[in-house]
Amino acid sequence: MDYLAINKHAWDQRTKIHLDSSFYNLQAFTAGKSSLNPIELEQVGNVQGKSLLHLQCHFGQDSLSWSRLGAKVTGVDLSTESIATAQQLTNKLQLDAHFINSDIYQFGQDNTKQYDIVFTSYGVLAWLPDLTRWAQTIANALTPGGEFHLVEFHPFNDVLSGYGYFEQLQPDVEDEVTYTENHNNQIDTVVTWPHPISEVISALISTGLSIEEFNEYPFSPYNCIEGLEFVDEKGYQLRHQGHPIPLIYSIKARKTA
Repeated sequence: MDYLAINKHAWDQRTKIHLDSSFYNLQAFTAGKSSLNPIELEQVGNVQGKSLLHLQCHFGQDSLSWSRLGAKVTGVDLSTESIATAQQLTNKLQLDAHFINSDIYQFGQDNTKQYDIVFTSYGVLAWLPDLTRWAQTIANALTPGGEFHLVEFHPFNDVLSGYGYFEQLQPDVEDEVTYTENHNNQIDTVVTWPHPISEVISALISTGLSIEEFNEYPFSPYNCIEGLEFVDEKGYQLRHQGHPIPLIYSIKARKTA
């Protein structure tokens, strides 16, 4: 099974849908609205004048939001449609960013540059079968003293929804609609893998990166899970048997040598 071809086709189709969604609100973004959330803004901090590599960047809204804050951005994504759109937005907005159309593992083999910051966020890890190769790509791409920042959906909700938590040899193959409100019931086949948080942390440590922060959050900035309720000034919350569950986690790691 060629999971890269399957997922690339799905994300090429999804990008076309996402561009017209209120979820991404491209009109507000092009007018100057940032797509970044308080979690990543607080964790990453000042990016002025720093080189930033954004892995699995989709069509570049977050990448270009970092560029607007002064970072020199490189974005990487599997989807040809996403990267073409990201480059068009870059040219239109006249920002300091460029984009590479590649899967993460191939990028890791080809890349010879190093960056002050590597960033990735929200729904990225499930598309990767091997987190050790992912982590090595990150470590190789960081300058000595450089920082890695991950903000990801917490697997707790996936478990409650009936998915596995621990590593598995065979992926989950499903036919599903995308998460934006305008999906129009378009079905795409996708291939994903579960990754426990321990696997994520161990993969990063195995490359020599030093974990400096690990945080969990009972709120999501996105209303993209069934059953969420809005909490003013917090985001969206999900309760299980009366208790809020973790919806987001984040990791900050550093390359020490």
